[in-house]
Amino acid sequence: MPTTRRGGLLLSEEKSRSRTRRALTKAVLAVFAVGLAVAGYVGAQGVLHNLGGPRCQATALGTSVDFDPSQTRYAATITAIAVQRGLPPRAATIAIATAIQESKLRNLRYGDRDSVGLFQQRPSQGWGTEKQILDPVYSTNRFYDALVKVKGYESMEITKVAQEVQRSAYPEAYADHEQEGRILASTLSGHSPGGLGCRLNAADAGDPSALAADLKAELGVNTRGAGTVMQLKTDSALMAWAVGSWAVAKADTHGVERVRVEGREWTRTRDKDGWAWTDAPSRGAATVTITFAD
Repeated sequence: MPTTRRGGLLLSEEKSRSRTRRALTKAVLAVFAVGLAVAGYVGAQGVLHNLGGPRCQATALGTSVDFDPSQTRYAATITAIAVQRGLPPRAATIAIATAIQESKLRNLRYGDRDSVGLFQQRPSQGWGTEKQILDPVYSTNRFYDALVKVKGYESMEITKVAQEVQRSAYPEAYADHEQEGRILASTLSGHSPGGLGCRLNAADAGDPSALAADLKAELGVNTRGAGTVMQLKTDSALMAWAVGSWAVAKADTHGVERVRVEGREWTRTRDKDGWAWTDAPSRGAATVTITFAD
């Protein structure tokens, strides 16, 4: 009998130890699972924050297109000059589509034969010197000088316009980029308010004077402000959005942190929120406020 009782006690103790081990194992696994979940969330946020490098996204007509900040900056120059010259958005659409086809919106120092620049214009064909053509403001104005001479270009098929202006051997290729050009032109000219946003790395420092000079050269707009804040009063909501969208497109170059247009604001960030404008207190109708990094 004592032996039997001793065996029963040993069996009971073993069962108790087994239950304890199982409970400890479950606890360890639960902690491990929570750790994996936290690590996965942090990792996913890191991927969302950094995936793909800095990008800009333009949304209009129910469709979005994205380009890197350099390409978007040149699209902004092309559109701004059309606005300054009083040309319709269609002109900017044609010019941007042409630049995408010719150079992928890059200011190239090389090309077929002596072609250079955004539009691959040739010095030997009378477009200007190589140095002039490599100036985006000059080359864009020269493109529009030729475009406005094409009678009916506003309603003409882009393939025919390209043939008239560029004398391209493959004019049908321009049609492939017409929608991209239209979306960029619509957002950058102010016709699709809040349609352009950029995901950007943190800025080292702002350069208000350089932005002011570019704004004057490209949009013909004068600025006022001191330090890291610049405020502009425009003559219409459309122009305010053109200036605001242009400033976002130039933010990577000039260290812009925030752009406010009427009651909406874009804030520089590396994550997907950089593609969106949020509600903000208005500083006046048709008013643009640009804030730079310190």
